[in-house]
Amino acid sequence: MPRSFKQRALEYHQRAPAGKLAIEVTKPTATQDDLSLAYSPGVAAPARAVRDDPDAAYQYTAKGNLVAVVTDGTAVLGLGDIGAVASKPVMEGKAVLFKRFADIDVFDIEVVAPQPEDFINTVARIAGGFGGINLEDIAAPACFEIEKRLSERLDIPVFHDDQHGTAIITAAALLNALEIQGKKLEDVKIVCVGAGAAGVASMRLLLRLGVQRSRIFMVDRKGVINDQRMDLNEHKQFFAQETAARTLEEACVDGDVFVGLSGPDLLTPEMLRSMAPRPVIFALSNPDPEIMPELAHQTRSDLIMATGRSDYPNQVNNVLGFPFIFRGALDVRARHITDAMQVAAVHALAQLAREPVPQSVLEAYGREAMAFGPEYILPTPFDPRLIETIPAAVAQAARDSGVARI
Repeated sequence: MPRSFKQRALEYHQRAPAGKLAIEVTKPTATQDDLSLAYSPGVAAPARAVRDDPDAAYQYTAKGNLVAVVTDGTAVLGLGDIGAVASKPVMEGKAVLFKRFADIDVFDIEVVAPQPEDFINTVARIAGGFGGINLEDIAAPACFEIEKRLSERLDIPVFHDDQHGTAIITAAALLNALEIQGKKLEDVKIVCVGAGAAGVASMRLLLRLGVQRSRIFMVDRKGVINDQRMDLNEHKQFFAQETAARTLEEACVDGDVFVGLSGPDLLTPEMLRSMAPRPVIFALSNPDPEIMPELAHQTRSDLIMATGRSDYPNQVNNVLGFPFIFRGALDVRARHITDAMQVAAVHALAQLAREPVPQSVLEAYGREAMAFGPEYILPTPFDPRLIETIPAAVAQAARDSGVARI
C-alpha cells in the first residue's frame, strides 16, 4: 500500500540527522595551529576588535550573512496557535528556503512569550549577533506592535514576512494582472477578505503604489469593515469605509479585484458573477483557497486567477520575496527595510515576469513554453534571475533611502 504524504513527510524529517538543518564549520580545523586561531588564544584578537568597533562584527564574524527566524508559534501556517516548539519544523523549513535560494544562514529561534513585551525584549537582547531578524507566524494584532517596536529599537532589518513578504508578492502579481486585464491600479475596486497581518500589510502597500483608499473594501469575520463598527482595532479602523455594504456578497458587486487571505470557499460563484468585467481573483488561503480555480474558471471566462498553491498557475509564494529582500539588505548592511525597498522589490519582481523565461525554468517545470500572460504573472521560485535582480533593486533602494552602511 502506498505511503501517505503524511507518512512521507514524517520519514523525511526523522531521517538521520533529524530535522533539516546543521551547522557547518567554514575555516580549517585540521591542526593545532588551526584550533589556536579558531578559539583560544586567536579568537581574542577579533573579540577585541569588535569591542572597540561593533561594526567590525561584520568583518570578523558570520553576522553579516546570518538571519534569525523568530516566532512565538501563535499563527503557524494553517495550523494556528500550536506553540513555540511545535513551530520548529516550520521555522527550519524557512531556514532551508533562505539557504537554498539566497545562500543566507539562519538560526531558527522559538520563543515562549505570553505577552508581546516578553517577545520584544527577548529578540532585542539577542539581536546583536545577527544581520537581520525575520519575524514569522506571529498572530495579529500583536505582530504589528512587535515589528514596529523592534524596528525602532534595533539597527538591523526587522521584517515580518507574513505581513510584508505576502504584500510584496501580491502587489507584484496584481500589477501584472491588471496590466493584462487593461485596468489601472488607481481605478480599481478591491475587496480584501481577511484583515489580519497579511491583509492589512498588503492593502497598505497597494496604497503606496497608487490604489485609492476609498476603493478598498476589507472584510473580516464580522463583515465589511465600515465606519459604523465599534469593534475595530487601529489597523482595521484605518480601512473603515463609509458604505452601506455589510456582507462579502454586497462588497463584491462591481469589484475589480478579490484578494483572499482568510479561509476556504468564501467566494461563491454568485459573488464572482457580480464582479466587474475582467476581474482579478487572488484566492490565497492555503491549502484550500477561497474559491477553487476550476470553479472560478467555470463561472467566469474573463478572469485572471492566482492561488497560494504550487499545483496551479500563478502561485503567490513568499519564497519569491524574503530570501532576495534579505540578500539585498544584508549585502549593503542595511539598518532597516524601508517602504522604498519594498516597492523596489515589487517592481523588480513584476518586471521579471515580463522577460523571456530561461530554458532552465522550462525544464524544471516540464514545459515547452511559458510567457507573460493570464497564467504567468509571476516568475517561478526556480528562476535563476531572481537572485540577480531582486537583491540588486533592494540594495539600491537601501542606498537611496540612506539606511545602507556600505
